[in-house]
Amino acid sequence: MDTLVDSQQSNLSGVARVLVHAGKLTAKAAEDLARIAQERRIGFVASVIASGAVSPSDLAHTLSTTLAVPLVDLNAVDVERLPKGIIDGKLAQQYHIVALARRGSRLYIGCTDPTDQEASERIKFATQLAPEWVIVEYDKLARILESQGTSTTEALESIAGDDFEFDVTEEDTSAESAEVTADVEDAPVVRFLQKMLIDAINMRASDLHFEPYESHYRVRFRVDGELREITQPPIAIKEKLASRIKVISRLDIAEKRVPQDGRMKLKFGSKAIDFRISTLPTLFGEKIVIRILDPSSAKLGIEALGYEKVEKERLLAAIGRPYGMVLVTGPTGSGKTVSLYTCLNILNQPGVNISTVEDPAEINLPGINQVNVNDRAGLNFAAALKSFLRQDPDIIMVGEIRDLETADIAIKAAQTGHLVMSTLHTNDAPTTLTRLQNMGVAPFNIASSVILITAQRLARRLCENCKTPAEYPRDALLRAGYRPEDLDGSWKPYRAVGCSSCNNGYKGRVGIYQVMPITEAQQRIILAEGTAIDIAEQARKDGVRDLRQAGLLKVRTGHTSLEEVIAVTNE
Repeated sequence: MDTLVDSQQSNLSGVARVLVHAGKLTAKAAEDLARIAQERRIGFVASVIASGAVSPSDLAHTLSTTLAVPLVDLNAVDVERLPKGIIDGKLAQQYHIVALARRGSRLYIGCTDPTDQEASERIKFATQLAPEWVIVEYDKLARILESQGTSTTEALESIAGDDFEFDVTEEDTSAESAEVTADVEDAPVVRFLQKMLIDAINMRASDLHFEPYESHYRVRFRVDGELREITQPPIAIKEKLASRIKVISRLDIAEKRVPQDGRMKLKFGSKAIDFRISTLPTLFGEKIVIRILDPSSAKLGIEALGYEKVEKERLLAAIGRPYGMVLVTGPTGSGKTVSLYTCLNILNQPGVNISTVEDPAEINLPGINQVNVNDRAGLNFAAALKSFLRQDPDIIMVGEIRDLETADIAIKAAQTGHLVMSTLHTNDAPTTLTRLQNMGVAPFNIASSVILITAQRLARRLCENCKTPAEYPRDALLRAGYRPEDLDGSWKPYRAVGCSSCNNGYKGRVGIYQVMPITEAQQRIILAEGTAIDIAEQARKDGVRDLRQAGLLKVRTGHTSLEEVIAVTNE
């Protein structure tokens, strides 16, 4: 019963779980208030106070007692002597906080929700100080914030209403560099965009979404695979922000009717980070997505990707062969590109000629000849592959096999002494072979060229600081896919908790892999035009783990939680 309650409460915020545990709210009431908070775009604490379910004083005392966080009465604080300028007014209003005192590198902050990890990360970045939480009563804090100046919306509206001209040439803002002159850096929209990019890098985000709607505009970051709303600037800012992004990524500012793609670069500390820009016309303006491309991700090494020992040995053996085809499969955002680049980085030696064709090239690797697809000019995957074969290649990487022509040329290259690497969008390794057959590739060509297929997913990695052992009923573990002999008591699963250094109990991601070599038995099934079920059964006999089994192994080793594995491998 306790496990069931824990699982029901796991989706609630930290404050909600505290109030339910303390008997101040029922789980159903907490869920209803969380839903109302989401609909009204307010914090959970604000929703609780507005409903009258818990008084501000009772809420503050409950949180202080349960979380062992100090409680301060703001009526006894001299507001005029509070430190000013340390926390930006926008952040104070957004997260409902107030700076109380500074002691060396520590900043004591009055708050109503000390479990808000996002607020902690934003404050640490903005102030370069270590936040120390102090609980205060909601109504008293609201009065102080009301007296301390403008709200987030008002501050951003001043940005939107401030007319200025871009004072940089196209050369100054080319894809070679996003460094701009001092005059331009004074422009509010420019500062807002730079702040969003730097925040995204510090929060380890992979994408930034700038989304216009009929009555509001929002910015979201994808962190560890999950989209999180960061801020809602006024809708009046959307045109200037879109123009600024287009200028520095060399896109056509006047063209708003068709999608555009571009790139830009930002110097961040000692390294330069590339950004891929995609614009899309929507009903209420252009939605812009910025993908963060960190070149260092290709140089992490295969050990950092999460391959188990057997799977790593199979992959290294395949890419070490002089010819054949290696395919990496999975949905968008599953880490296929990083896996391919990691393999290319291993193979990138002075005596090896490597050529890649991509749409577009995401990470620049010195020593590798990289080509971008240009459909308007007639340079597609098939055309680039034909040209590669006249360039004396040793290794060829194709960004994606999309059609029969590309597949046919790639397979012929693999049969004539070249190692070919590519990706496909399929659910697992066995269905990749039947997908090639459905494209029209002859079974003989598949059997004679494909040497290994890797299917992969990305699961959120448990935070090492706060993960805690979890208790699951034996039946639940068996239903998840464990065998009875696996449940021998020699290991314990862990669950996410949440702390100041992670995102709701998770920090980073770990790969889940199905690495399937094409054996002679597999080749016979392919030549007989067997189904994906036949291939999967033979793979199981050959000792190949499917994605669920690979994920369950990550649970056993404490890298991720059972809930996360079920979510990402639920076919």
